[in-house]
Amino acid sequence: MTGTGTARALDPERGTLDKAAGENFPVAPFFLPRAWRTDLMAVYGFARLVDDIGDGDLAPGGADARLLGVSPQEAEDRLVLLDAFEADLRRVFDSTPRHPLLRRLQSTVRRRSLTPEPFLGLIAANRQDQLVGRYETYDDLLAYCELSANPVGRLVLAVTGTSTPERIRRSDMICTALQIVEHLQDVAEDLGRDRVYLPAADMKRFHVQEADLDTESAGASVRALIAYEAQRALDLLNEGAPLVGSVHGRLKLLLAGFVAGGRAAVRAIAAADYDVLPGPPKPGKVQLLREVGVTLRGEG
Repeated sequence: MTGTGTARALDPERGTLDKAAGENFPVAPFFLPRAWRTDLMAVYGFARLVDDIGDGDLAPGGADARLLGVSPQEAEDRLVLLDAFEADLRRVFDSTPRHPLLRRLQSTVRRRSLTPEPFLGLIAANRQDQLVGRYETYDDLLAYCELSANPVGRLVLAVTGTSTPERIRRSDMICTALQIVEHLQDVAEDLGRDRVYLPAADMKRFHVQEADLDTESAGASVRALIAYEAQRALDLLNEGAPLVGSVHGRLKLLLAGFVAGGRAAVRAIAAADYDVLPGPPKPGKVQLLREVGVTLRGEG
C-alpha cells in the first residue's frame, strides 16, 4: 500500500473528496460563495463515494464498509454495500447516518431542503451497473443517464436555489452529455470492468465488435463510432447550453465550466482522431479556458 493509499484508508472521507480535482468539470471552484462550495462538496462526496462502491474503487482497508456496518465477509459484495449505503442515506433524512460523508451531507440536506430522490437515483444507477453491462439502444443509454448523471445537475440547481422546470430540462441535457463523454473517454477502462456503454445498435451499424475495443489502438470503424457518439454528446451540450444564460453571477461561471468541460473533452477526443483506446484523451487548461469564454459569450 502506498503512502497515499494508507492516508485514504485512515481517512476515506478525505480520499473521496480529493478525487474532485480529476473531474472533467469544476466541482466547487474557489470563486463560489463558501456556503455553496461546502454544500456542493458534500453532494460531490456522496456521488463520488457511491460511484466508488459501484466500481469497486473504495479506499483499501475496508474502512467504508465498516462505517456502513457491513461485515468483512460481505465487504466485497457491491450490492450489499449499496444496500447499506442506501440505508445510511435514509438516515440522513430521519436520524443520524453512520458514514462521515453522509453526516456532512445531512447539514446540506437540511440547509437546502433537499429531497431523497436525486440521491436514490445515483444509488440505483450504481446498482444497475452490477446487473446490466450492455445497452441495446441509445434510448436505453439515455434512461441510464437519467439515473447516473441527471440527478447531479438537479442537485446543483437545488443547492443554489435556482431550480425551474426549464432549467432542469436543460441541465439534464448537459449532465447526460457529460456522462456520455466520460463513457467515450473510458471505453477501455469500462471494458475492463465488463461494461460497454456504446449502444449495441450503434456498434452494429458501424460494424464494431467488442473485440475491436480490446486493442491498444482503435481501428477505423471504432473511430467512426466514437466520432458519431461524440457528436451526439456535443449536440446535447449545445442544446443544454442556454441554461448558462438563464442565470447570473458566479453561478453562470460555474455552469459555463460544466458545459466548457464537456466541450473541451469532446475536442480532445477529436484531437486524438477519436482513438480513445490508449487512454482517456484529456483537454489542456488553455483549451478549457477558451471553451469557457465561448460558452459565456453564448457563441457555442
